[in-house]
Amino acid sequence: MSVRRVVPVVHSPAGPQSREFYGLLGLEPVMDHGWITTFASPAEPAAQLSVMSADATAPVSPDISIEVDDVDEVHARMVRAGAEIVHPLQDEEWGVRRFFVRDPGGKVVNVLSHR
Repeated sequence: MSVRRVVPVVHSPAGPQSREFYGLLGLEPVMDHGWITTFASPAEPAAQLSVMSADATAPVSPDISIEVDDVDEVHARMVRAGAEIVHPLQDEEWGVRRFFVRDPGGKVVNVLSHR
């Protein structure tokens, strides 16, 4: 199992203002679903952050997203370890399979793989 990317998630209802603000920092939108926009550096595409108003399908919003190559394997590990799963493993209509887990400090982690 390997990690492909780690993206911090900023919670904000100010979508249009965020687009302008992060644009001033040199980041460009690379994904926009209305409720979440991910920005990336054109020079370093792995340098990313997401701005989210509220998650579309989960009861909570994540603090960080971690993309892995095998989300099912990671989910099984977390369940075996007794971690708190706060959003079940499921396929989402925008092309990811994901679940949310709470870390020891209380942060919600979105663990995902692209399908």
